[in-house]
Amino acid sequence: MSLPRYQEYKNSGVAWLGNIPRHWEAVFLKRVIKAIDSGVSVNSIDTPAEENELGVLKTSCVYRGEFDPSENKAVIPEEHDRLACPVRAGTVIVSRMNTPELVGAAGVVRQNIDNLFLPDRLWQVHFKDAVPAYVHYWCQTPIYRAQVQSACAGTSSSMQNLSQDEFRRFVLALPPIREQSAIATFLDRETAKIDGLIAQQEKLIALLAEKRQATISHAITKGLNPAAPMKDSGVAWLGEVPAHWRVGKIQNFAKRESGHTPSRQHPEWWENCTIPWFTLADVWQLRTDNVKFVYETKELVSELGLANSSARLLPAGTVMLSRTASVGYSAIMGCDMATTQDFINWVCKPELTSDFLLYVLRGMRTEFDRLMMGSTHQTIYMPDVAKLMMGLPPIEEQAFIVSFLDTEITRLDALTAEATRGIALLKERRSALISAAVTGKIDVRLS
Repeated sequence: MSLPRYQEYKNSGVAWLGNIPRHWEAVFLKRVIKAIDSGVSVNSIDTPAEENELGVLKTSCVYRGEFDPSENKAVIPEEHDRLACPVRAGTVIVSRMNTPELVGAAGVVRQNIDNLFLPDRLWQVHFKDAVPAYVHYWCQTPIYRAQVQSACAGTSSSMQNLSQDEFRRFVLALPPIREQSAIATFLDRETAKIDGLIAQQEKLIALLAEKRQATISHAITKGLNPAAPMKDSGVAWLGEVPAHWRVGKIQNFAKRESGHTPSRQHPEWWENCTIPWFTLADVWQLRTDNVKFVYETKELVSELGLANSSARLLPAGTVMLSRTASVGYSAIMGCDMATTQDFINWVCKPELTSDFLLYVLRGMRTEFDRLMMGSTHQTIYMPDVAKLMMGLPPIEEQAFIVSFLDTEITRLDALTAEATRGIALLKERRSALISAAVTGKIDVRLS
């Protein structure tokens, strides 16, 4: 979209703002703020409030750059009398305390919501001589973010606080009120178009993920020959498998090894460490499904440490599965390494290849979901791990299946990466359009 510039510009008087249209002003935010409401902290439950219940907003209600009233928690009845500041239309909700990336996040409220109230970490900002939607879009620009970061500098790196005094001293480029409305209307329309395109790409990524999982699951349970005679495996998640396949516990075809953590009370066990030691700090590598092999770990362990624990050095080619916290993720060891007790490891016997076992484990997502226990700290218990079943094709057929899946998964991952890049470009376009409109770099009044 090509849009004209304004005919005349002037120096804003603010170095980092640069030139603005001649009839605009560079003003402190306090000039257009009528009032700032603060909420209170109350006890609540995790589920959102129903229509007949009272709720308190979560700070996540503005995380995505828009106000999302569904991000709330129902307040327990005993706390109803303490609630303050109901959500009102024509205001902007601002996160005053949050992580460095999210402090200052904001969203415009477009309608009254009488049963929702503010917590103490959110502000509700009322304006005079300013269109709330215009201010909302300004809050999504790099110029706004830079002022937030400057105001919060020097505070905690994990949780930062934005003071009202600092917030009121922020500077924005302000056109006449009717022009603010025109800009907000333009941006409502154009960002909605971009958001629609982003939603399409996100839907495509979800479909590709489903296709990816279905492709793996079908190949490791049905094989590649649709005409092959089938038999009942006797295992619910496997269903029918090719008649010539063997069916049995994974530990029948691979030696099962659990990991361990040597005692930290013996510093000498942690000196001169050279052995890669896979821990929960490394589990992010397993969560990346297009990673087949892992080679590096954040921690190392010594030979003495291993000698005094029930863990042992496992050979390259061992297949590991996370069974605690991030449950059900897998990869192949690219080098000799050891693991903590949070992982189950299989050293394949001659009749089973590591690549095929990896795809088997990645095709068992629903089975792992069924076996997970615990609400806050989920795990798969060892007796359940010992019972895990699989279908085993002949070794040559395993190679064909692995080759097919490598090709198909690479193709699907490439399509996913392309869609992901498309989303990134659309978001960049969205951000640039908003920034250009609210700083006067483009004239949208006739658009």
